[in-house]
Amino acid sequence: MTLSGFVAQLLAVLIAVAGAPLLSGWVNKCRAWLGNRSAPPLMLPYRTLHKLFWKESVVAESASPLFRGAPYVVFGAMVLACAIVPSLSTDLPLAPAADSIALVGLFALARVFISLAAMDIGTAFGTLGARREMLVGFLAEPALLMVLFTAAFLTGTTSLANIVETIGSQEFAIYPSLAFAGVAFTMVSLAENARVPVDNPATHLELTMIHEAMILEYSGRHLALIEWAASLKLFAYSSIGLAIFFPWGIAQVHAPVGMLLALPVLVAKLAVGGAALALIETLSAKMRIFRVPEFLASAFLLAVIGILVHFLLGA
Repeated sequence: MTLSGFVAQLLAVLIAVAGAPLLSGWVNKCRAWLGNRSAPPLMLPYRTLHKLFWKESVVAESASPLFRGAPYVVFGAMVLACAIVPSLSTDLPLAPAADSIALVGLFALARVFISLAAMDIGTAFGTLGARREMLVGFLAEPALLMVLFTAAFLTGTTSLANIVETIGSQEFAIYPSLAFAGVAFTMVSLAENARVPVDNPATHLELTMIHEAMILEYSGRHLALIEWAASLKLFAYSSIGLAIFFPWGIAQVHAPVGMLLALPVLVAKLAVGGAALALIETLSAKMRIFRVPEFLASAFLLAVIGILVHFLLGA
């Protein structure tokens, strides 16, 4: 491991951990602007995390060690996911681990632990949210795999770093297969990050909430870790989308000038992506939970069409 590679890897992790709440705050601010409402402070997520970390964690008497340990596992899985996604550079020490299947496995690991922790207490809300979360994951993960396989078939590798290098080194072109995969990835990202129209992170209505239902029993530092992990998941999905569909600007470790330019480019792309996410949520209405399977089945179908287009047209 070279010194420059270690520094670049550490920088990527620090940017993800420190910048993920800022991305969530930016999305909330854009949603307020688009809704003609008074926008919350951009640094509000940091204040919320600071407040929760200083509060005492109240844990039910029936809680097992799984309930107490789940927030740390979820947070660690999301940090590792952000570390292996090539957001700033492709030549990183963890690049060999940046495999598409391993990345989906990290998301699945976090989902399993948070769902088991929700059912551990035995409350109706937790069990309800866990069942809905597993339903969403059961339908979203195959669609996400098909999206990643579309890029893998196009580049001949399942490594995200190699995918970025292959697509980024080519001349700008619109690939029909990636166009279908991009629409499917957007739909999966909305579902996986509990965003409208699949879920609403700001609601606490019994008939509509999914993610919030699983974390109602958490408080203090445990709740802070889960909220931080949710922001990291949004950051990871944003980085995956930018790496696959907009890889230009991602540098190599041995190019110091490229690393200096990669950071402002990443910030600009995340700002545009966050505004686009806020626009999609503003223009969409929360769908019924029974329509979510149709929504994610459409995403899976679009991703499969992208693979078929690649094999039939070679593009």
